[in-house]
Amino acid sequence: MSRASEHAYSVIRGMILSGELAPGTQLSEESLALRCQVSRTPVRDALRRLESDLFVRRSESQRTFVAEWSLDDIEDAFELRAMLEGLAARRAAQRIGAEGIKRLQAHNRAILKAVSAQVPDIAAFLEHNREFHAIILESAGSARLASTLGRLIEQPVVWRTAQHYDRENLQRSYSEHEELLAAFARGDGDWAASIMNGHIRRAFHTYVDAHRASLGEKQSSAA
Repeated sequence: MSRASEHAYSVIRGMILSGELAPGTQLSEESLALRCQVSRTPVRDALRRLESDLFVRRSESQRTFVAEWSLDDIEDAFELRAMLEGLAARRAAQRIGAEGIKRLQAHNRAILKAVSAQVPDIAAFLEHNREFHAIILESAGSARLASTLGRLIEQPVVWRTAQHYDRENLQRSYSEHEELLAAFARGDGDWAASIMNGHIRRAFHTYVDAHRASLGEKQSSAA
């Protein structure tokens, strides 16, 4: 992609992740071009890539919308993440060195600081959580696994899930990372895979609970 296309991709993707462009929103190439300060061609390129990454969808009439995910879609994504990240954790436990563990510890300390603040810093949590998981994937030493899993980790649903975390969930995430660090220190791939699988499954149930609560609120408002 050209530099302009990369810029448009980054800006539009950021707007989707932040919720500024909500699920179901129709996207206009012209307005996005103005927002990104590029021509419509880079925006078109960016939207094709975003469609490939499942951030947007194209209708039969060729109109483009921010992708909406059903609970079945979301469960599929989390199940794939649990399997693939479990595999990554297993491989990482057998390959990660002392320097990799130090990097993970540094990010988890930053996560503890973010979740222990009087008002939890979700943005910092997300940043260091992403880096924590990226180091595990890097340590797994599989380009194919990294490519496949990278798309799942960067889906909007991951960002939205964290928005539903209360302090207990945030601190539990930190604690599960600490367990992963213990497994890596022991070089125990089975232990690491088991923790990672549970880590991802818990995130899925947090999302489902929040989704159902949101539907209940909407139904109450409509009554």
